[in-house]
Amino acid sequence: MAADGDACRARLLLLGDPDYPPSLMELTDPPPFLFSYGDLSLLTRPAVAIVGTRRATPYGERVTDALAGTLAAAGICVVSGMARGIDGVAHRAALSRGGPTVAVLGTGIDLAYPVGHRSLHRAIAERGVVLSEFPCGTRPEPGWFPRRNRIIAALGRLTIVVEAGQRSGASITARYAEELNRDVCAVPGPVDSPQSLGTNALIRDGAHPILSAQDVFLLLGIADPAVRRTNVAPALAGDERAAWDALEDGAVALDLLPERAALPAHRVLAAITALEVAGLVETLPTGEIVRRR
Repeated sequence: MAADGDACRARLLLLGDPDYPPSLMELTDPPPFLFSYGDLSLLTRPAVAIVGTRRATPYGERVTDALAGTLAAAGICVVSGMARGIDGVAHRAALSRGGPTVAVLGTGIDLAYPVGHRSLHRAIAERGVVLSEFPCGTRPEPGWFPRRNRIIAALGRLTIVVEAGQRSGASITARYAEELNRDVCAVPGPVDSPQSLGTNALIRDGAHPILSAQDVFLLLGIADPAVRRTNVAPALAGDERAAWDALEDGAVALDLLPERAALPAHRVLAAITALEVAGLVETLPTGEIVRRR
């Protein structure tokens, strides 16, 4: 099939073009051409790849939303593959915080895959960047997605795997990142969760454990923008605001927070997890939750 971007109203980038992502030149087989939608200037920003399983758990979704949202709000470009599960959550979190995001497809750039991500595909094309090395109209095939993953790894200054089974596309992305001498990171999960077998194995084998967005800022060499270490309250809403306000007078035991925040226990736990990943609160050795200063 001819590499014709006009067929799908995409911009065609040839290897060597000024706007061709320079990080892809580090691949042993950089794509000879790319199709793109969106604002290519976003590709010049610091970027982090966030990937994971299509069968995400509520824990994985919470952590991904907090991580991707915090990074995007700081101007860091969130790169992923627009798949179900972790990928989709990462893109949506970046968009919801008004931050940059890049989707790399394993299909033609004009095809939203999965079909349920049509609106997400459109939103990223309008407010971020969509990339594909496959000609317009290319249907999904199993072999295309590992090729897509190498581009995701090359675009990110580091790769974060949130949840992944022992054999997964996310682990393939991590392997490409390692081959490119990029930092490989993983979010630890329950040892008895199938979705965490791959991530915990990555940490065992030397990947950086990511416990909060601050770990990512440290690896990127970027000053922590999430909390300015002032007394100014962060911009929060909903359950996260209620949990934050419940900590106004100092440390609070976790089992007392639902009453203080006037929320069910499971919603308080979700809110505290999001606040902790964003670097806004921490758990003391006593088990109490406190705002970070």
